[in-house]
Amino acid sequence: MKKFTFIACLLASGTVACAQMAKPPVKPVAATPFAKGITAADLKKHLYIVAGDDMEGRETGKPGQYKAAKYISEQFKRVGLQPAGVDGSWEQPFSLFQDTLVTGKIVANGRTLEFGKDFYTGLRENKNQTLAQTGVVFAGYGISNEQMNSYDGLDVTDKIVLLAEGEPVDADGKPLFPKGQLKDKLRAAGGKGAKAVFIVSSNVSQIGRAGSRIRKTGLYFNDEITTMEYIPNSYFISSDMATTLLSTPYKELQESLKKPKPTPASGQITELVFEKEAVETKSSNVLGMLPGTDKKDEYLFITAHYDHIGVINGKIHNGADDDGSGTVSVIAMAEAFMKAKKAGKGPRRTIIFMTVAGEEKGLLGSRYYTDHPIYPLGNTVADLNIDMIGRIDPEHAKDTNYVYIIGDDKLSSDLRPISEKANLQTGLKLDYKYNDPNDPNRFYYRSDHYMFAQKKIPIIFYFNGVHADYHGAGDTPDKIHYPMLAKRAQLVFYTAWEVANRADRIKVDRNEK
Repeated sequence: MKKFTFIACLLASGTVACAQMAKPPVKPVAATPFAKGITAADLKKHLYIVAGDDMEGRETGKPGQYKAAKYISEQFKRVGLQPAGVDGSWEQPFSLFQDTLVTGKIVANGRTLEFGKDFYTGLRENKNQTLAQTGVVFAGYGISNEQMNSYDGLDVTDKIVLLAEGEPVDADGKPLFPKGQLKDKLRAAGGKGAKAVFIVSSNVSQIGRAGSRIRKTGLYFNDEITTMEYIPNSYFISSDMATTLLSTPYKELQESLKKPKPTPASGQITELVFEKEAVETKSSNVLGMLPGTDKKDEYLFITAHYDHIGVINGKIHNGADDDGSGTVSVIAMAEAFMKAKKAGKGPRRTIIFMTVAGEEKGLLGSRYYTDHPIYPLGNTVADLNIDMIGRIDPEHAKDTNYVYIIGDDKLSSDLRPISEKANLQTGLKLDYKYNDPNDPNRFYYRSDHYMFAQKKIPIIFYFNGVHADYHGAGDTPDKIHYPMLAKRAQLVFYTAWEVANRADRIKVDRNEK
């Protein structure tokens, strides 16, 4: 980042992108000797293990993630934390599920149509289905409301409805009424008795690029609420497949949509088979506790995710920065706080050191914790979350003494003053660029702190920005800036010290984007 002058900061007032000017460190505070114990050498020692090849990229639900969980638990035990997981353990286990396609086949007019070439579907949404000798009926846009009834004069009971993608437009190409949702079209078809819905999609020609990924879902929690509402299976098909099914050139049917009543068309499939299987995967968050003294029933969380993206095309993606850097910082802070306790300076509030899995799969570990809290969310005063603090992004190549601060002012007016006072001890430049609600990267919503923020728990997200090795095989321990990693971890430690020991718990008095 370019160096800002005082005048430049004045000109930038009114935005949050202007970084706090670095100041010389002030005189030491009570936390200083323990913060100084967070060293580059120790962080490097841990990171070469956590982000080593033996961990195989720590993908959620894979052996490397289990190895990492074991290592983190051992370190929490070594430094003297208490197990803070379920039933006196170090872990909070949870199950994840993944659907895999077993069979996807449609036969019509003597042609076998291929999944991933002629059609595809969302595996998660569809149920297993087998149909034989079933009629197909073209129903235009499939809209059924007060303004339009695509089913007028059609009988689709126990048949497959074939729909055009998109919405009706006028002669000038403007939508006739607000865009609807696909689910509304599926509900309408289901309400008319359809067994399934085919939607002609221009995306089918591109789906082959996804390769085998379209044959699996992402990981998910098996906690969907079932209802009595019937939503038929939906399949996205090519225009060529639509022509095969209806024995009418699909372009002609498209043109007829401009008329008050589209050209009627129907056909039949010989066979449709959609079969998937769900595989359960085990994962866990790892938690260690340092009990507080007179405010032990209030909890401060210090978090990072310890999973990464595993092995891709035979290459281990070590995830040294993302988020090995955060994981080893949590371990180092746990050790520093334990040393403070042994010196008679233990925290007033209880501190929970938690490393979560499933972040790379959609913030799953932190979501599971906040949906199934072990400690009352109402008594959780803050979450300080670290996700990538070991590298330098291109914007700061000439000005490396920085860290991005995100979310510190979203829910509480207390946290930013605490953070900036803590930074007097480290002298970092606090860059608020990504805290701007209009920033297109939306980093505030993209790491585990956000699950706490959704529960109205104040948070700070510490981040070094993205770099060329982000989610690449080059994110290795040798590229970490260890002195800067230590300095950033010390900032989190100083901030946590104040939050854990101040007389009043942090106010929740804001609700910013």
